[in-house]
Amino acid sequence: MRPGTGSSRSGTQWRNWAGNQSAWPAEVAQAKDVGDVATVVASAAARGLRVRPVGAGHSFTPAAVTDGVMLRLDHLAGVTGVERATGRVRVLAGTRLRHLNPALEAAGLALPNLGDIDRQSLSGAIATGTHGTGARLHGIASAVRGLTMVLADGSVLECSAHQHPDVFEAARVGLGALGVVTEVELQCVPSFRLHAVERPEPLLPLLERVQEEAEGNDHFELYWFPHTGRTLTKRNNRVGSEPDPGPLAPWRAWVDDELLANGVFELANRASARWPSVVPRLNQLTARALAAREFTDDSWRVFCSNRAVRFVESEYAVPRAVVADVLLELRDWVDRHDEALPFPVEVRFLAADDVWLSTAYERDTAYVAVHQYRRMDHRRYFAAFEAIVAEHSGRPHWGKLHTLDAARLRPLYPRFDDFLRVREELDPGGLFRNSYLDQVLGTR
Repeated sequence: MRPGTGSSRSGTQWRNWAGNQSAWPAEVAQAKDVGDVATVVASAAARGLRVRPVGAGHSFTPAAVTDGVMLRLDHLAGVTGVERATGRVRVLAGTRLRHLNPALEAAGLALPNLGDIDRQSLSGAIATGTHGTGARLHGIASAVRGLTMVLADGSVLECSAHQHPDVFEAARVGLGALGVVTEVELQCVPSFRLHAVERPEPLLPLLERVQEEAEGNDHFELYWFPHTGRTLTKRNNRVGSEPDPGPLAPWRAWVDDELLANGVFELANRASARWPSVVPRLNQLTARALAAREFTDDSWRVFCSNRAVRFVESEYAVPRAVVADVLLELRDWVDRHDEALPFPVEVRFLAADDVWLSTAYERDTAYVAVHQYRRMDHRRYFAAFEAIVAEHSGRPHWGKLHTLDAARLRPLYPRFDDFLRVREELDPGGLFRNSYLDQVLGTR
């Protein structure tokens, strides 16, 4: 298959980053511009094949899985316009965040919030509700000011808050269910630096003041190590021109972020998979070996880190006020069960927003994420976690593992049926359907 020339018979298996999802698409197509996308969509529709766009494959769910046409957007990448006066930029949908962030910095701009992985494509991150952390901030979808999409009939539609507003509201977190997003207009902010303070802390005293920590820092998150009472906390706050510690020394960054966080952690997880009984002691050693560090760097360099150890993940958004209850219930379950859990539990925060299918829609939110090493069984742990968050009206991250279907999701999202109405208008034949969308949006 050559880029930008339409499609070819597949004959090859696609797998996602974590390796827990795979597909044998009938065809793999690659697009370099909106015209290519329209051609691929119209051709698939004429032949009765469904279409799923795919970015970096970082979703843990079958969101990109298809037996029809898998449309790769890797070559639909780059920044196409910058308005420095307004901070608005136009970006092609397949642009990876790791390429977008330095491009924005070169223009003196930045996204106001980011997750901790930058391997995703921009459209994939938006479609699944990638969020980051910050009790006064929003996820990436809230920075979207306009979208260009190729619809099921091959036509091109531009939408914004003033142009096809219902389509815009639905498409900001659109799950790839409405059309193929080809270009995004983003509202950025002037580039900024973050002062990062990371340190180990005991779990229970931290939970007593966790709301104040979330409110008192621009970006606050914590990592609790199961089988222990210890956490690693991260406080990232914006700084001005005053003197600061500066970036980490290269040797310290390599030791912490590559050698320990990836190399040694991979070896520890391989040992955990082979000898699960060592995990509690291993976590105790890991939690006690954590060292504090403090540095200042460009925002995206602080937000994002390299994750080489592959895992699967489930993440739920719960009302911010109940986050300590959720953590304590999860700790109680871990204490009562013989489950080997080498990965920490991650907790982050976000302000309420107005994006229809955002996990933070109209409520201040805390995110609790559980992980398991890819070579270890996650099912009992994730099921227990899902049962706990279900008691607190938990909303699953669209790109992470969960079992909820449309019947359970509808009462969690006040605009769920509005989203379905827009979808029915744009894709009445179900060209962009797949099994995951049938699960979460319902069949028709």
